[in-house]
Amino acid sequence: MAANDSVNILNSAYLAVEYIDSFLPDNPLQQPFKNAWNYMLDNYTKFQIATWGSLLVHEASYFLLCVPGFIFQFIPCMQKYKIQPDKPETWEKQWKCFKTLMFNHFFIQLPLICGTYYFTEYFNIPYEWEKMPRWYVLLAQCFGCAVIEDAWHYFLHRLLHHKRIYKYIHKVHHEFVSPFGMQAEYAHPLETLILGAGFFIGIVVFCNHVVLLWAWVICRLMETIDVHSGYDIPLNPLHLVPFYAGARFHDFHHMNFVGNYASTFTWWDRIFGTDSQFIAYKEKEKKQQLRMKKAN
Repeated sequence: MAANDSVNILNSAYLAVEYIDSFLPDNPLQQPFKNAWNYMLDNYTKFQIATWGSLLVHEASYFLLCVPGFIFQFIPCMQKYKIQPDKPETWEKQWKCFKTLMFNHFFIQLPLICGTYYFTEYFNIPYEWEKMPRWYVLLAQCFGCAVIEDAWHYFLHRLLHHKRIYKYIHKVHHEFVSPFGMQAEYAHPLETLILGAGFFIGIVVFCNHVVLLWAWVICRLMETIDVHSGYDIPLNPLHLVPFYAGARFHDFHHMNFVGNYASTFTWWDRIFGTDSQFIAYKEKEKKQQLRMKKAN
C-alpha cells in the first residue's frame, strides 16, 4: 500500500512538472545542442563517444570548475570569504596536487572510463537524441545519484578514518588541512577506487541514456570542488539544494579530522551524531562574534 502511494505521488509530481514545462518558453540553446549532439553521433563511434567523450567531459569540467577558486586567491576582497584565512594556498602545494591528479586521472580513472562503452552496450543504454530524457527527469536522476553516492561515501569515508587503516590510505587526502578546489580528487589510488565506486551505483540504478553519465559527472564535480574550495561564497546556488552540506561543513572535516563524513548532504552525520563537534564549533563562533559586536 505504501509503495503504491509513493508511486502515485511520484507520478503526480512528474505530471505536474511536465504540465509546468509545457508553459515555459523554448530553450534557445536546445537546437544548437541538438545539432552538436547529432554531429557527434554521425562522426564518432559509440566507443569514442563513451570513452574519449567521457574523459573530455571529466577533465574539462574538473579544471574549469577549479578556475574560480584558483583566481580567488589573487583577489584581496575575496579573502573575507575564505574559511581558514590563516592558511593560504601555496604554489608548492598546488603543483604537488596537480601532479597527483594527473596520475590518478590517467592511470586510475581512465581505465575505469574505458569500461563505459561496454557498460552502455551491456545494459543497452541509448545514445540517440530522440531518447534523451527531459531536463527535469535528468535533474531528478542526478539528485538520486547524489543521494546514493552520499550514503556510500559516508560509511566508506568513515571506515577510512579508522585508526588501523587511516595512515595507509586516507591520510594522503588530509595532507591539506585547508583544502582548495583542485584538491577534491587528490587522494591515494585505493581511495579513488573505494570512494569513487559510489559514483557508479546511481548510474547502474538510473541510467537510461548516455547523457546521464555526463550530467552526473558534472554535478558530482561541481559539488566536490565546491565543498573543497575553502571559500564560503554568499548566494552560492548550490545552497538551494535541500540539506546541502557546503564548503564550511567539509572544511571543518579537514580542519578537525573527525566528523562531517558525508560528501553532499548533512542527514547521515546528523542521524549518527558525527556532526556534534561541528555544531559545537559553530556555537562557539557565534558567541565570539557576539562578544566582538558588544565590544565594538
